[in-house]
Amino acid sequence: MTQGIVVGIDGTEQANAAAEWAADEAVLRGTGVHLVHAREPWPESVASLAAQESQEPWAEELLARTAERLRTLHPGLSVTTRLLTAGPAPGLVAAAEAGELLVLGSRALGGVAGYLVGSVGLTVAGAVDRPLVLVRAHGSAIPLGPVTVGVDAQRSADVVLEFAFEEAARRGTGVQAVYAQQLPLYAGLGPAMVPDIRAAVTPEIERSLDDLLEPWRAKFSDVPATAHVVIGSAGAELVQAAGNAGLVVVGRRTRRSALGAHIGSVAHAVLHHSRAPVALVPHD
Repeated sequence: MTQGIVVGIDGTEQANAAAEWAADEAVLRGTGVHLVHAREPWPESVASLAAQESQEPWAEELLARTAERLRTLHPGLSVTTRLLTAGPAPGLVAAAEAGELLVLGSRALGGVAGYLVGSVGLTVAGAVDRPLVLVRAHGSAIPLGPVTVGVDAQRSADVVLEFAFEEAARRGTGVQAVYAQQLPLYAGLGPAMVPDIRAAVTPEIERSLDDLLEPWRAKFSDVPATAHVVIGSAGAELVQAAGNAGLVVVGRRTRRSALGAHIGSVAHAVLHHSRAPVALVPHD
């Protein structure tokens, strides 16, 4: 039995937005919200029982206050809370295992607060086995725009497309599948040097995307789905294409190595620069 949607909160504006987004999502899914706060472990040199206990009342009050706000926004919503003691990164990764989805607050590149910025957020994003949604602080309500999903026409991931279509179906919106084609450097030198091959490349890839989407269009017949091919850097082009999106969905290939951020350059760019909430979906 899962605990619904797990939300990490830390008292920041971004975490508050994440909690409210998660509550909206829980209503759509017919599930509950599980709020967790993962505190930083005290260094042995300064750790004392009194010092640690002084943090617990603040954390418990934060959890209780946030839970009450969510219940006020959504009467009848099940909201549970838990104070984690394993440290932020391992605590959040472990807590996510009991839920359907992990939701955290984030800031744009250059911010200094929120789970995404710094090693903790990147570690969680690269290690968690559940889908992870990062939410900005500029708006917590679920937008009405389409669900934009980044796809690879050569190496499709069914779990990523399934997540995107299910989210679109819950919201009563459509899916915009985007594939970014990175052309060889010489292709951009201009007609004086080499013929522009973009006109020849794009239709073929669009046909591949349509074939990729066909079974999902059949399964989710009420969800309109479009396929778009863009030319350029995948991360930058996906962010631009998702300008009016209500949610951006990006896949993350599961890796078991202990080294590296494990989220890939495309996902990294989208997480930092997308204004819409971003869902990072792990897949094999």
